[in-house]
Amino acid sequence: MKNVKVVSLFFALGMFLFSGASSAQTPDATTPPDALIKMVVTDVMASVKADPEIQKGSIPKIVDLVEKKIVPYTDMRRTTEMAMGPNWKKASAEQQAQLTTEFKNLLIRTYSGALSQLRDQTVQFKALRAAPDDNEVVVKTVVLGRGDPVPLDYRLEKTDKGWKVYDMNIMGVWLIEAYRNQFTNQISQNGIEGLVKFLQDRNKQLASAKPAN
Repeated sequence: MKNVKVVSLFFALGMFLFSGASSAQTPDATTPPDALIKMVVTDVMASVKADPEIQKGSIPKIVDLVEKKIVPYTDMRRTTEMAMGPNWKKASAEQQAQLTTEFKNLLIRTYSGALSQLRDQTVQFKALRAAPDDNEVVVKTVVLGRGDPVPLDYRLEKTDKGWKVYDMNIMGVWLIEAYRNQFTNQISQNGIEGLVKFLQDRNKQLASAKPAN
């Protein structure tokens, strides 16, 4: 159970580290990927630690933070597309939009409770190894706390609106890979609409659950 809690904590930490809080320096379309991650990590670490409501597991506060701050720096559509694999093209435009929204909500609600455990962690930023013309990069960081150091990597793509995070690697597990088999199994059993319903039902279940403190 301890390992499950650790993974949950750092999936949550990963989600919110690239969410971005208000600061004098705000990433824009020209911000390099490593600078973007460092900028928002520093801000969000301070913001989460300073907000007692988030530390108590307030879902409305966490959802509000993510909706306002995570969207500009991520590409949830691509995250969802890659998690679905070839099945993505079998979904209608409406289903693709539904799946993207429901998957985003699932990630928020699944890992938000672990934010209450965020206390003394700090982040070490690794030097970026990428060519100037690369359109996809991996920004490597290490989360330091009371236990063993935890590698936390971000995979970003270059878009006309700047760099966007679309996948994360925590302790050797890529987020997209962690959900791909589950999505494939749901689709094979119940079709695309079955996956939509599965995500909707799971989100309703998580929304009605009381935060564990």
